[in-house]
Amino acid sequence: MSQRHVPVMLQRCLDMLAPALTQPGAVVVDCTLGLGGHSEALLTQFPEVRLIALDRDKEALRLSGERLAPFGERATLVHAVYDELPEVLERLGTPRVQGVLFDLGVSSMQLDEADRGFAYAQDAPLDMRMDQSTGMSAAEVLNTYPAGELVRILRAYGEEKQAKRIVSAIVREREKEPFSNSARLVELIRDSLPQAAKRTGGNPSKRTFQALRIEVNGELASVERAIPAAVEAIAVGGRVAVLSYQSLEDRIVKQVFAAGAANTAPPGLPVVPERYQPRLKLLTRGAELPTEEEVAENRRAAPARLRGVQRIREDV
Repeated sequence: MSQRHVPVMLQRCLDMLAPALTQPGAVVVDCTLGLGGHSEALLTQFPEVRLIALDRDKEALRLSGERLAPFGERATLVHAVYDELPEVLERLGTPRVQGVLFDLGVSSMQLDEADRGFAYAQDAPLDMRMDQSTGMSAAEVLNTYPAGELVRILRAYGEEKQAKRIVSAIVREREKEPFSNSARLVELIRDSLPQAAKRTGGNPSKRTFQALRIEVNGELASVERAIPAAVEAIAVGGRVAVLSYQSLEDRIVKQVFAAGAANTAPPGLPVVPERYQPRLKLLTRGAELPTEEEVAENRRAAPARLRGVQRIREDV
């Protein structure tokens, strides 16, 4: 498993979190465990650290549990969505932690397992649920949502300019036969788009598949709750590192971090009281991008954006 899974921007994530993880009793949370590559590296590089790792995918938890078994009680794996971080920490009696890592989006395992339906390059059931034990599948969304709602999803979550054209074709085709597999949807999207649209932005199905995946898993709403929760969970000196892969996620991260790093005092105060001082210090100027070497090592790193913050004071 470790041979086929190369964590994205691994060393930079470790370096970003390192200053917070060297103190005795440090706890780090991997909010997106996946196949456990980042978690394994954290436990290895910081031999005193204790890890709490979350994932909504039960198969990911099983595989990572095997991978992290040699670390024994230093690793606690929890079946949870990352926006459940406050509840998980409360349940474990760990109100404050020193580090939090997010590797957002779909995991390598989910992309590589054909029957999960995340990848548009191979025919598979249109599932796309990160937790297959709950919620609606992508096929159910395609077959039951009103046309207007599908247009909204493709525009908002996929930034698809041809949303109306694609949805018209989906509605027409689902009346003949409900959607069940990805190949039929890929073909329909390709046939729906004008030639000019097919020549830009890679595979023409990419934006629709992204939109469906975000809707099925409630991803943006989870990110909107999870990033502020992570900021609240870190102690003074603690750090949060976030890898995102598309502009919608990255924008949320940027806004939360910028708000925490801002001076909120009313204009004109001669002395700024502590309650108006920034709570966070930005650790990146903008978002850090992967190097050519990092992309060569793992092509899925290409769209990655890394941002980080450090907590510099308590709330007053």
